[in-house]
Amino acid sequence: MDEQHKTGSPKPRRILVAVTGLSPQVVTETLYALAVAAPTGWVPERICLITTAKGANQAQLSLLGLDGQLSRLIADYNLPPVSFDEDDILVLRDETGRPLDDIRTPEDNERAGDFILEQVRLLTEQPDTELHVSIAGGRKTMGFYLGYALSLYGRPQDRLSHVLVSAPFESHWDFFYPPPADTDAPAIQLADGTLADPRTARVMLAEIPFVRMRHGLDQRLLDGAAGFGEVVESAQRALAPASLEIDLVGRHIRAGGQVLQLPPRELAFLSWFARMRVAGRPPIPAPVDEGDFAVPEYVDPFLAEYQEIRDAEISGTQRRFDQEGGMSKKFFNEAKSKLKRKLNDTLGKDMAERYCVKSAGRGKGFHLDLAPESIRWVEEIGDTES
Repeated sequence: MDEQHKTGSPKPRRILVAVTGLSPQVVTETLYALAVAAPTGWVPERICLITTAKGANQAQLSLLGLDGQLSRLIADYNLPPVSFDEDDILVLRDETGRPLDDIRTPEDNERAGDFILEQVRLLTEQPDTELHVSIAGGRKTMGFYLGYALSLYGRPQDRLSHVLVSAPFESHWDFFYPPPADTDAPAIQLADGTLADPRTARVMLAEIPFVRMRHGLDQRLLDGAAGFGEVVESAQRALAPASLEIDLVGRHIRAGGQVLQLPPRELAFLSWFARMRVAGRPPIPAPVDEGDFAVPEYVDPFLAEYQEIRDAEISGTQRRFDQEGGMSKKFFNEAKSKLKRKLNDTLGKDMAERYCVKSAGRGKGFHLDLAPESIRWVEEIGDTES
């Protein structure tokens, strides 16, 4: 019984993603290495090719059609069908939307990065896909962008590789894959006029480990709301040491390099926990219930932060504490939850987790789990960049 029937869930759709320039052979060489030469026999259901306008023309002429090199490879090795047609050849475009023949200017380079990033984002947003990405073809910048895009958006099931072909067949226009040993394959003429038997070629796959940074991106970037540069900056912030700057007068914080406006209650709540962290106080328990179980000891230090916030109306909060006999469980939990939601919306869940007020462990109370030296307060407007 296969894995699909044992688990009751379908296997992920396998997609081979590659970049090429004027050497479409990379596609068939990589497919051969994956499906024929590799012990596991990884066969994609679809091939997605990212290339230039000239590269697209070369790919169409050499790979497509019943007599194309891709169909020949599939027939020669009796592989399952692989979906690949003109719609799967994605062409880089300039700022006006016209196909790029090549990457020749800094503007072309930037557009190529954004285009490649977006294609990888779209291919990885569906959880039922499994990508194998090849960076063997195209200009070096294209391969770099494709590998970096996978590092930014890749998931545990995705892989990255470079295909290696033995001499003298590497980069030879007439070589696309080694034909089966028992077939009558024509010899390939080399540059010096000698002939070589393509059946003797060795095609190997060098798998490339990469760091997966998807967890550090906020949902806005996962949804495609930014270009290559902004996504890279977001990933850099996620990897940087945590730092928290609190501006009570300016009514905002700077967390991980990003400025975030907070309502007075959530700002005071965060600042209160930050003070305790800097002072070396242990985690504190949440109020256990309403009414008589409210905690009066929490009121003064919380209000001390609240009254420092510019234009904050403190009287309503003071009345609530007076009526409830201190800070109630409901007030505590509301402030904690709304603070977390605000941080999540701006920073993304993984980065926001650093700055949330959270449990120190079962029965150990709540705290702000930041290094004290990473926390500072801005006393006056203009003391820090906005």
